[in-house]
Amino acid sequence: MLVAGEYTNSHIRQQEPFQPELTTPRVLTILSSVLEKLVARNDRLVDCLSQRQLDGLSGFGSAGLGKSLNAFHGVRAPGISIPNYLERIYKYTNCSPSCFVVGYVYIDRLVHRYPDSLVISLNVHRLLVASVMVASKMLEDEHYNNAFYARVGGVSKAELNRLELELLFHLDFRVMVSSRAFESYCVHLEKEMMVNGFGQRIEKAIVPSVMDDVTDISVDDIQPFTNNSSGGLI
Repeated sequence: MLVAGEYTNSHIRQQEPFQPELTTPRVLTILSSVLEKLVARNDRLVDCLSQRQLDGLSGFGSAGLGKSLNAFHGVRAPGISIPNYLERIYKYTNCSPSCFVVGYVYIDRLVHRYPDSLVISLNVHRLLVASVMVASKMLEDEHYNNAFYARVGGVSKAELNRLELELLFHLDFRVMVSSRAFESYCVHLEKEMMVNGFGQRIEKAIVPSVMDDVTDISVDDIQPFTNNSSGGLI
């Protein structure tokens, strides 16, 4: 089991009013790169299969893809990029970098558990906010509630509650991550950093600075943004 205090330092966190805003943790940079490549590849695959279906080629088509992750699908891809979305979650939720690593573990487990379902631009944002939120509950001594994560993530509280349950059931409630598995994923991400020209280790804990007020966003592409809604346009 990945013990909360083992890779985080929430028990010694202190507010530092005069500390300058923290730079983006390296783990967020490499996670963004990994996920953007995965999503771009899978989006191309979906487009290719859809075109084959339109061309009437038997045995091909997006209908052959699994629907296990459809619960995380939006109507269309949000306008906010994966890097900016991860930075937003990090900035406002005060998560340690470890939460993002464990969130990535959850998404990777989904990919292996449902290999016919793809992480694509329609679902990656909702998968991220749900995964990081669950990871924070597993790792952090103190964490924000679902309502706050919903505001940060740009979804309604009701939707995030549903996404959390979907994630837990899809994982068969396998949300524990062993120390060995955690280190293995860290090594994998550090290798990705080397490939991308970064020669440093990823962070496993970080002391947060003072958080700004949350600016509302929304990944709900059906309802328009209003000043008194729980989110704004992405």
